[in-house]
Amino acid sequence: MFPKIITIGDFYLPAYGVFVALGFLTGLWVAGRLARRQGLNAEKVSDLAIYCALAGLAGAKLLMFALNADYYWRHPGALFSFDTLLSAGVYHGGFLAALAFAWFYVRRTGLPWLKTADTLAPAVALGHAIGRLGCFAAGCCWGAVCQRPWAVTFTSPDAHQLTGVPLNVPLHPTQLYEAGLTALVAVAVLYAIARPHPPGRVLGLYLVLYSAARIVVEFFREHDQAPPIGGPLTWTQWIAAGLGVAGIWLLARARRRGDVRRIP
Repeated sequence: MFPKIITIGDFYLPAYGVFVALGFLTGLWVAGRLARRQGLNAEKVSDLAIYCALAGLAGAKLLMFALNADYYWRHPGALFSFDTLLSAGVYHGGFLAALAFAWFYVRRTGLPWLKTADTLAPAVALGHAIGRLGCFAAGCCWGAVCQRPWAVTFTSPDAHQLTGVPLNVPLHPTQLYEAGLTALVAVAVLYAIARPHPPGRVLGLYLVLYSAARIVVEFFREHDQAPPIGGPLTWTQWIAAGLGVAGIWLLARARRRGDVRRIP
């Protein structure tokens, strides 16, 4: 829609970058406040959020390279292009990389693993929801052709040049679908963390709810990759399903721990 907020000569301020930065700062603020309420070291948790963001950026791009290996093999120069630099990559790659780094970090700093992950889950969900608005502004992650009344039509040549989004074609606003659903996930996990809970319940709830939302949204996305193993699901949906199963396991584990603690 509006991929460039300000343009001065060859310089421009990308709307996507502004929303991602806004989402990150909001998530950082939420993480700090929740850390204090959960009795955690707010400074360590805030540092962890910053490091996870950097690890997430790297992981998201690495998974993007892996899923588009054929293209980058034929066009190796694209690895170092400005478009690749601006690209957010694949969210699940970033999430897994951030999760792996967080596990390493909490072991080094002595933070409780599941309690810290529970604290970060609402911050991640809220920041992600805001960042998806940047996707809509830039035109990336666009949807399939849509004939519904709520279809959106991109007309900005800048959006097409930067992301490749088709112009003058009604599309599913998948960016808004995911932003709205992820905002609801954020509300749910914020409610969950405000109530007494065993460690791991909030993280498990986030994984289950977001994975379900992402699997649904992916059915309305436009994809240029063939589904793996000839099935109806994309790589992203398979990864989301795996994380959803992990979330179910965490919820079951948290429930067992909660039941044990209630035994007199």
